Amino acid sequence: MKKLFFITLTMMSLNAISQNVMTPELLWKLGRVTPLGISKDAKNVVYKVTTPSVEENKSNSKFYIIPIDGGVPTEVSEIKDLLTDKNISPDGNYLVYNEEVKLNKVLGKDFYPKMDKSEAQIYDGLDYRHWDTWNEGKYNHVFYKETTPDAVGTDIMGNENFDSPQKPFGGDEDYIWSPDSKNIIYVSKKKAGTQYAISTDTNIYEYNLETGKTTNKTEENPGYDTAPQFSPAGYLTWLQMKRDGYEADKNDIIVNFKGLKMNLTASWDGTVDSFLWSKDGKKVYFLAPINGTKQLFEVNFPGLTKIAYNVNQITDGDFDVNDMVGFSGNSLIVTRTDMNHASEIFSFDLKEKTWKQLSNVNTEVYNSLALSKTERRYVTTTDGKKMLVWVILPPNFDKTKKYPTLLYCQGGPQSALTQSYSFRWNFQLMAANGYIVVAPNRRGMPGHGVEWNEQISKDWGGQVMDDYLSAIDDVTKEKYVDKSRLGCVGASYGGYSVFYLAGIHNNRFKTFIAHDGVFNTQSMFGTTEEVFFNNWDFGGPYWEKDNAAAQKTYTTFNPINLVDKWNTPILIIQGGKDFRVAIGQSQEAFQAAQLRGIKSRFLYFPEENHWVLQPQNAQVWQGEFYKWLKETL
Repeated sequence: MKKLFFITLTMMSLNAISQNVMTPELLWKLGRVTPLGISKDAKNVVYKVTTPSVEENKSNSKFYIIPIDGGVPTEVSEIKDLLTDKNISPDGNYLVYNEEVKLNKVLGKDFYPKMDKSEAQIYDGLDYRHWDTWNEGKYNHVFYKETTPDAVGTDIMGNENFDSPQKPFGGDEDYIWSPDSKNIIYVSKKKAGTQYAISTDTNIYEYNLETGKTTNKTEENPGYDTAPQFSPAGYLTWLQMKRDGYEADKNDIIVNFKGLKMNLTASWDGTVDSFLWSKDGKKVYFLAPINGTKQLFEVNFPGLTKIAYNVNQITDGDFDVNDMVGFSGNSLIVTRTDMNHASEIFSFDLKEKTWKQLSNVNTEVYNSLALSKTERRYVTTTDGKKMLVWVILPPNFDKTKKYPTLLYCQGGPQSALTQSYSFRWNFQLMAANGYIVVAPNRRGMPGHGVEWNEQISKDWGGQVMDDYLSAIDDVTKEKYVDKSRLGCVGASYGGYSVFYLAGIHNNRFKTFIAHDGVFNTQSMFGTTEEVFFNNWDFGGPYWEKDNAAAQKTYTTFNPINLVDKWNTPILIIQGGKDFRVAIGQSQEAFQAAQLRGIKSRFLYFPEENHWVLQPQNAQVWQGEFYKWLKETL
């Protein structure tokens, strides 16, 4: 019996070792789950699964329902009758929707009709391009119409050259009905041209169907006002940032209670991602980054009583809670990820604090793989703070061996580094290729208090660079790290970090990879489209010679001024339609590396923006990423 038991264990161990690991091809065969809501009859969760096709170079979607208490999913061809249409007014008489309208002359043929083959574009102000599209004088506007078949729509924004939904990522969440069906609430930044480019002052507007009048409900607040939602009792609620121009400001939950605007999270040291009212209107549930993860929180709503607001974290673990779909009895339906698993739908029992996985779109695939292991590590920074560092170990990790190791530099710069699952910067895939990944929650990341989050602004090349080096130096103390084979990779601000570290790393790293990174802060200021971001984070424009913070950004913290110290191979990647960090940044960096005789490569995607979205381009990206590491590390 003991012999049989030993043989069984041995076979199990051999089977585990022989398990497959994640590959770029497999990563882009995974289904991507998007929850769409809870069905009208409250019996099912409705969701979409999008699966990329590399062969067709596109993605295909299917729709499913699954019992809200768990069970077998059923594919459905139509979902419109399954879900409550939130765009129909509560009384059922009207439909709200959005359309793009042409308001301004911009194109050469707008001014010169006979020149219909002209490709000219003429601008008198900024906001001439945004994210990955040029401004052609068209704006998103909110319309409503009766639900009768031949009804004609009314543009509630008239001739205003403003957008709702907001560009580039806004959708129908930017406009909602009031509970009495008398008003449409919508989000818009009512600034144009250069003023639009330098401000984050979105407001929440109320349009009255009877009078046709529009009221600004958040006029007194100069920063972002977004995500409008009504409480069960009919109180307008939204997310608010206080400072104009600061896109990563603390995000708070505001309730307009009987004319009094109440900040439910003012005294809580964190920032809110999204929120959802409880059915009884006594609590607001919200998602927020905390200690290297994204978790579910609740805050009570006491109204005008003397009871204090009390924020509680109600989920905990090495995972991210990403979306709140809706309630089912005592449970909240959400999506969840971790560094080894793409998003799936879960039910969380709010009383018992227990989890139940509902969808299993990719479970079979993951069960066939040897998974990476993620570890928390706390590193003391140069200024005496404790910094969380995620360390991701290869599948079937053997601490007696030595592994090449990558320092991962997160973008943002104020984006949380949590247990998320990326289909490009995928830690599971990096580890499966035999690399240890060191991912520090360096200065500038939310989830560690507002002060930690804000410290990176106007200090891009300061304490945060020490944080990076503290992280990699601490992990390289381990015997299983091959100190002679260290790499450094990142995108956006992470790409800036790569360019900067290339000039100060003192031969720590053997190779670098920078994707859409900021290389020259001065030309970055002159070409990026959301100028408010650089005004805030850089400290101002380069021509303000008496502005000490700005001048430090353009001199000491400018990677271009460190190129004379570059001595390490570097792969530089760029999207041609990236207007956030424009193509010149990577061109300047590649040209500098080439002219200095440094081994370098330029990977260019003409039709991609700040991301890589097309399946075949994504495969090329992964192919070049790992080919470069094999060549240089």
